[in-house]
Parts: sequence; C-alpha cells; structure tokens
Amino acid sequence: MKAAERLHVSLPGLSLKNPVIAASGTCGYGQEIAKNYDLNRLGSLVLKSTTKDPRSGNPRPRVCQTTAGWLNANGLQNVGVQRVLDEKLPWLQANYPQLPIIASAAGFSTSEYEEVVDRLTNAAGINALELNVSCPNVKHGGLAMGTDPAILEDLVRRVVKVAHGVPIYVKLTPNVTNIVPLAQAAERGGANGLTMINTLTGLSINLKTRRPVLANVTGGLSGPALKPMALRMIHQVRSVSQIPIIGVGGIQSAEDVLEFMMAGANAVEVGAASFHDSLALPKIAAELPMTMDKYGIEKLTDLWEVKF
Repeated sequence: MKAAERLHVSLPGLSLKNPVIAASGTCGYGQEIAKNYDLNRLGSLVLKSTTKDPRSGNPRPRVCQTTAGWLNANGLQNVGVQRVLDEKLPWLQANYPQLPIIASAAGFSTSEYEEVVDRLTNAAGINALELNVSCPNVKHGGLAMGTDPAILEDLVRRVVKVAHGVPIYVKLTPNVTNIVPLAQAAERGGANGLTMINTLTGLSINLKTRRPVLANVTGGLSGPALKPMALRMIHQVRSVSQIPIIGVGGIQSAEDVLEFMMAGANAVEVGAASFHDSLALPKIAAELPMTMDKYGIEKLTDLWEVKF
C-alpha cells in the first residue's frame, strides 16, 4: 500500500493527506507557522478563533508555562472577521491552494455566532468550520454557551442553517461533569463532527508576589497533562455517537496520534507541542508511517474499527 493511502483520512468537507491538523490559536492564520515549514506537510490547519469585531484580548501576562503544559488567557484576541476575509484567507489561497482550511467561529451571543459563521462559510477557501463554544477565558459567550446542552443544541441548529452547507465541527469543553450530553446535544443540533477537547481551566501562582501569574487569574491548560482526560472523553463520546471526532489535547508524538485514533478520534489537532518545538507538527506527521510499522498498523482508518 502506498504511503499516501496509509495516512489519508476523509471527513465531512475535508480530504486530509494525513490526520495532523494545526490547532486553533496555536498557528495564527498560517502566515506565522509558514515561516518555519511548508504548510502542505500538514493535513489541515484551523484558523485562530474569529469574532465579529477585532479583539485585543485579556491584559498581559496571559501565557505561562506550568506543570506538564501551558496556561493561556488570551481572551479570544483576533483581528475580526472582516480582516480574515480581506487578508488572511486570500493569503492562504494564494500560497496554499491545496491545503484544507478550517475556520473557527466564536461569539458572545447566538446572533453574533450566526453572523460570523455566515460570513466565514460564504467565503471562498473554507472547507469546514469549527464552532468554538468552549473558550474559558472570556466573561460572556464562549464557555457559557457550551456547557448547557439545550443552549448548545439551539446554537448549533441555528448556525448550521446559515453555514451554506459547509460542515460544522463543534469544539467541546472538558470543564463539565459529563461531556456526553453536550456531544449528543451538538449532534442533535446538526453538527457534522466534534472537536474535543478544549483546554481545562487552571491557575498558577507566583510565590514571590503572592499573586496569580496570569493577569486574568485563571487560564486554559493545554499540553501533555490533558492527554489522559482527552482520551477518556473521546472514548466516552465514541461509545454513544458515530459522527467524526477530531481529537486534541496533549499530543506530542506519532504514538499519541495512534492512541487518540484508537480511543475514537478520526483525526487530530496538535497545538501546545509547537510552543517548545516549532517543527513538532510536520515531525509528527513524518513519523507516522514508521510508528505504524512498529505496531503493525497498515492504514490509519483501520484504527476506526478498534473497540474496547
């Protein structure tokens, strides 16, 4: 079997040469990481979460390293949907016309989500859209809309109607007692897939100042600490749902990718790993064939059949 066939993954709206996707918020709009490597080495990338209007984000400091990961409280800092349409997407189309692009929509009300989704999915160059209903670092919208199944179902149903047929992946928060009802609510609302999980809310304290390290006090924890929880939650949701899952949370290696796919993910996003190694994503993608050989895996889609 050819290497391309071994790694290829097809999901709603996405034909991926490999399952490694750059996670939202860690790759900007592509221009930043393109300075380090050819983006065509990836399966896809998710743009920075975009709101209706530009946002400067939370006060600094808003990022710090902590035990087994990173805390961030960026507060949905972004350039706003108009600049994405005018500048960011045209650059990607001009330089990487074959790379599947996933936009990420965020908002502070149902109507704002609808407007952002409508404008993004009506633009050329968007293959799928990730609905960020799980940001823990803003005071309104975001996480608040992603923790109530009834509100989430209604939101997803509304944005699906204005998405112009572009597949919607709902990014779920782990900051709940049970993630399964949220996954089921998103599916009832018409989601084409799920992304899971987003960051866990955490806190880091500076002993010298006796104050939180982050100006926002708390932030979202990403990095290796998330991996066991992400695997467990993906496994839980896969047991009740057959829609595609893009797994994310603490992936550092090709072995991690295989674990996520065995747990029930159909593809993966990699984020914090690139903070300490700017080439982490293409390295993971390149190592997949050898790692699959090591464990006797002919093609990645065989792992979709793993049950436990």
